[in-house]
Amino acid sequence: MASPVADCFICEKHRLGDEAEGGVLFEDGLLYVGHVHAIAGPTAYRGQIVVEPKRHVRGLGELNDVEAEAVGRTISRMARLLHDAVGAEHVYMWVIGDEVPHLHVQLVPRFPNTPREYWGPRLLRWPHAPRVDPMEMRTLISALRDQFAAS
Repeated sequence: MASPVADCFICEKHRLGDEAEGGVLFEDGLLYVGHVHAIAGPTAYRGQIVVEPKRHVRGLGELNDVEAEAVGRTISRMARLLHDAVGAEHVYMWVIGDEVPHLHVQLVPRFPNTPREYWGPRLLRWPHAPRVDPMEMRTLISALRDQFAAS
């Protein structure tokens, strides 16, 4: 069902599978779930995961009904996982899509003691935000994958 696009960063990540930075948290014929990559520097915000359709679509309105149902169900399950497994007190969901033309729903955990001035979209600007390098990211994804499989 996947229709990869040659110059799409996300389609390439799907082709790489577990060799992609951080590895795969969950994957089936419709979706890929993994940690957001450390594109802007050597580290990424801890637990920031992405739910992506394997079919190359630009936005939510391009999903067919089966994909939309799978995305919604997976977002809910992943949000619960972030609460239970990494101690998130709140999980944000962002769909922006300006930079990368392949739908990716970001789930971003807000941890206890995050200063209120960094809640919401300012969260990633918090200088003391928990971060992971690619090795720590892979370890986290492996632990999340194990907990997800057990749920």
